[in-house]
Amino acid sequence: MLAMLGHSWRSPFLTRRRHEVSADIRTMTLFDGIYPFYPQRRRPFIFDVQLIITIIVFLTFACSFLLILPGIRGRARLFWFFRVITSLFIGAVIVAVNFTSDWEMGSVTANTTYKSFSSAMVNAEVGLQVGLSGVNITLTGNPVNQINETIDYNEHFDWSFQDDYDEFYFEGLRKGLPNPIMYIAEKFTSTSPCGLYMQYRLSGHYASATMWVAFCAWLISNVLFVMPAFVYGAYMLLVTAAFMIFSLLSFSTVRNVGICPIHFGSAVLHPDFGPSFWITLATGLLCFLIGIVIIAMNHFMPNKLKAFFSLDEDEEDLLVVQDYMNPHFAKIGTTQPPPDIRLTIKNI
Repeated sequence: MLAMLGHSWRSPFLTRRRHEVSADIRTMTLFDGIYPFYPQRRRPFIFDVQLIITIIVFLTFACSFLLILPGIRGRARLFWFFRVITSLFIGAVIVAVNFTSDWEMGSVTANTTYKSFSSAMVNAEVGLQVGLSGVNITLTGNPVNQINETIDYNEHFDWSFQDDYDEFYFEGLRKGLPNPIMYIAEKFTSTSPCGLYMQYRLSGHYASATMWVAFCAWLISNVLFVMPAFVYGAYMLLVTAAFMIFSLLSFSTVRNVGICPIHFGSAVLHPDFGPSFWITLATGLLCFLIGIVIIAMNHFMPNKLKAFFSLDEDEEDLLVVQDYMNPHFAKIGTTQPPPDIRLTIKNI
């Protein structure tokens, strides 16, 4: 049975599975005279494949739009560049944070046991990263080469709807992953008395769902800005910001239950909000600020707002005609449009 650190409680289910895993380990062959059998793990690339694809897609869009930049005249070129880059940045953040694993993170350096059935101690840095779809646990030796082995692990345990976290955990037991990794992973199992599994899993799913709603609102806001319907586009930016804040609230509520202490001897691992959480908060506040500024400019400086969106003269004349056709003007009692309006209609 793999010995876990600091646990006095054992569920019958986990005990039975550990006996099964222990029986599997006893049938494994020796590896360079080391027992139990630990195949050397290669550390995977630090970024998720889906995250890399997201970054590449938005960079492709940015490069495509930048190719158009030389064909825009005057100061409209600067305005156009600012609008495109800001909008693509917001969209990239909304999509990318769904696949990152650093919404909450922490690390600690401590002396800890490394293998089961062995009292050998190693000095290593143990890291925990929590994302919306699972946890990532790292173990890096200090130095990396100790007790004739390379201590450099990066393991991910998924809790998506289509995946079973407990199965990933028992697969780690069958692989013979180091004790510190399995000690942390056990705290997030569905049978752990800490109760972290349901809290983090549900909050992560709700946070991801609200982020995708924010992405839809971001798409609609871009369509409205192109139409152009500036005020309604600003309203949709406010909706985008609201759902991003809702996502942060959904994820942060899990901290109200209090995470079980993760002890490695006298050292304690204290996770805290990570870069993905803070960049999501900053992007949501940016959307809120942009929406408020556009609404204020539409009421107090409409001409400057049109200039910022590079609205040419033909589009301005069309907006004048649309305003005249509005039923509000029918209440005035005029039967003929003003001379400048008639000239505009005639030119159209």
